[in-house]
Amino acid sequence: MTRTVLGVGERALPEYAVYALKFATRDARRGDHFHPDSPGAPGDPHDDTPMPMDYFVWAVVGDDATWVVDTGFLADEAAARRRTLLRTPAEALASIGIDAATVGDVIITHLHYDHIGGAVQFPSARFHVQDREIAFATGRHMLTDQRHGFTGRHIADVVLAVHAGRVVFHDGDAELAPGLSVHHVGGHTDGLQVVRVHTRRGWIVIASDAAHYYEMLERQRAFHLTFDFPALVAGYERVVALADAPDAYVPGHDPAVLDRYPAVAGLEGRVARLDLPPEPDHTRPDTHHPDRQRSTA
Repeated sequence: MTRTVLGVGERALPEYAVYALKFATRDARRGDHFHPDSPGAPGDPHDDTPMPMDYFVWAVVGDDATWVVDTGFLADEAAARRRTLLRTPAEALASIGIDAATVGDVIITHLHYDHIGGAVQFPSARFHVQDREIAFATGRHMLTDQRHGFTGRHIADVVLAVHAGRVVFHDGDAELAPGLSVHHVGGHTDGLQVVRVHTRRGWIVIASDAAHYYEMLERQRAFHLTFDFPALVAGYERVVALADAPDAYVPGHDPAVLDRYPAVAGLEGRVARLDLPPEPDHTRPDTHHPDRQRSTA
């Protein structure tokens, strides 16, 4: 972990508590996830090895303010896309004492349905979005297969939020508060941004869908829905560079996150503390990764 030596008159950066909160899941297989043209190891669309996908929102809690990262989705989208909604994002946040209705700022990593679909639960919030993401979600690429991850009414709601003065636009990297910043990487979508947070163990990165799974970062594999392959690979490198250690970046959908990081007491399997060091033995019997399969006999 990198530590900064403070000069005279300088103040230490705040150390945020950071939570990953699971609100939904789905059964899936490896062939659903990896693009056959991945820059690293190509995906096999016929691979039926189980590889479940979890859905998260994240909370960044400081002494003076709480920031939420992404808004998840609700029951209507879960039914339409055959996802299992375990609890609403607002209910997940309430489990750690955060009232979604009073949150003042929400960082939207990108505008896919599973990241913006719960925005209605945050009536007091401003939404922090990249210029390029709103342009992408309302432009010509929505006439192609790229629109699959978007839901039109969610994007219409974002446009209404713009006109209500509730969207904060960012053009590239931006500091939102001391110890908290967003960084444009693109790749999965044109305007995807990751979130860098200063914690007691140094800088961590909420990668969101810059990397859905750890395997994507480790083997430079692309998700099946990718807009820009060169940007995706550059984004992997950026995520690693922004984090203080190899265990300090967090993918957007990997069930392993809840195994690697300490659970909040009473919320095991639901909420993990990302600002705390990973568990001493965070290697899991990853049955969805053929290189790591173990016997369960």
